[in-house]
Amino acid sequence: MLLIVGLGNPGTRYASTRHNVGFRFIDLVAKQSDIRLNDRREKAILGQGRIAGHDVVLAKPRTFMNNSGEGIEYLLARFGGRPSDLLVVYDEMALPVGRIRLRTGGSHAGHNGIRSIIASVQSEEFPRLRIGVGQPGQAGENIPHVLGRFTKEEEPLIAQAIQDAAAAVQCMLEENIDVAMNRFNVIGN
Repeated sequence: MLLIVGLGNPGTRYASTRHNVGFRFIDLVAKQSDIRLNDRREKAILGQGRIAGHDVVLAKPRTFMNNSGEGIEYLLARFGGRPSDLLVVYDEMALPVGRIRLRTGGSHAGHNGIRSIIASVQSEEFPRLRIGVGQPGQAGENIPHVLGRFTKEEEPLIAQAIQDAAAAVQCMLEENIDVAMNRFNVIGN
């Protein structure tokens, strides 16, 4: 079973922010796959179903971004998974708006949600899909940037990136992660 987890912050205040592209991704995949996100637990909102013939759990942690590891720990314990059974989808300032990058593992690269997950699962070896949200206009503006909303010009780019991310996951499940990386990591270059 693949646990597909989109990171974000809970609450309507954060719903359309850059930090919540992982939640937007989960909502899109749930709609496309007809998986209802109706199981509300203390640490996560989730739904179970099948995508491309594979059993999947779609989840949105109910913890704030910097504590994402708590939600991941809960999901791995509940479903008897290992870090390699995860696919974590989240925002990435190092990528321009509209770009995506799928990887099999790696460091947190300064992302506090991923830092929390690595600390909780004690491994960097879990697949992740980063969705570019661009750099802040000025140095030191990281928090206002990720907690801010996309501009009118950026919104179509991020909507397409989320669509591309969903297609990458479909490809990963139908073929494998290497094929998906080769096909989708070049989009937008």
